[in-house]
Amino acid sequence: MAIIEIKELTKKFNKLAAVDALNLQIKEGEIFGLLGPNGAGKTTTLLMLTTLIQSTSGTATINNYDIHTQPHNVRKSIGIVFQDPSSDEILTGYENLKLHGWLYDMPDIIREKRIKEVLDLVDLTNRQNDRVKKYSGGMRRRLELARGLMHHPKVLFLDEPTLGLDPQTRGTIWEYIQKLAREKNITIIITTHYMDEADKLCDRLAIIDQGKIVILGSPKKLKKNLGGDIVRLKSTKLNISKLKKLSYVKKISSCNDEICLTIENANKHLQELLNFVGKVDSVEIHSPTLDDVFLHYTGRKIRESAPEGSWADKAMHANIQGGTKR
Repeated sequence: MAIIEIKELTKKFNKLAAVDALNLQIKEGEIFGLLGPNGAGKTTTLLMLTTLIQSTSGTATINNYDIHTQPHNVRKSIGIVFQDPSSDEILTGYENLKLHGWLYDMPDIIREKRIKEVLDLVDLTNRQNDRVKKYSGGMRRRLELARGLMHHPKVLFLDEPTLGLDPQTRGTIWEYIQKLAREKNITIIITTHYMDEADKLCDRLAIIDQGKIVILGSPKKLKKNLGGDIVRLKSTKLNISKLKKLSYVKKISSCNDEICLTIENANKHLQELLNFVGKVDSVEIHSPTLDDVFLHYTGRKIRESAPEGSWADKAMHANIQGGTKR
């Protein structure tokens, strides 16, 4: 069952189509990744889905509510964890959650019950009365998750959920995210620049470029679809046209002075390949990764697309540039 259904969703800023007739269905309980280079349209898409800006045309429904005609119900159905921490450092963890409950007009009894539940969920019960400024980065991230879950959202949007965290804390956050989807049946939409994170967490993902979805599927399927092993050759003198004549070379892409080849049974053909191309500065061979998928479909590495800043900043800029009227 689709809990998010996007139909011909378009956003234009003057003549530029930031999002171009997007169509997509996301299932209930699914962890879905939205990836793309800077300026690809993913942030604009999420701003429209969360009702922070309006589309130029097309629409979407979340939990059966239309983002244009029923925005209040959409907002009640979603939770958002922004890239930049937004909890009040002067308040305690408990006080931040209580304030959030007030903003959603939650009755006292229900609010206190939910505060206890979400604190238990993210293992912050013992630190609920400490001011947030005393929290570690991982604890702040967990508090943000707890706050996003306070009002029982059906859909949770996570913008770069582990940005800047150490590997151990990232792993802990991953466990919470998977637990939410599995035990609470919450649909989770993730934007991330960590390909290992997308590979680990996402049931499916979409890569967006120039306002359109260029590929959609499970991480396993997308890697398999590349059709072979990945061989990277670093040299300033490689002749791509000559490489295309080799029958076992299935795909070729280039980035700066590096050539990326998709080769069927690379171990068998590697020596022959090196004899053919001659001297190279370096050679690397590995099974396909999501980094390779991203490079293949966008022509650039995900590392070249650094995080773009907070949704709030993007929403303000979008409203100034294009307005909120349809």
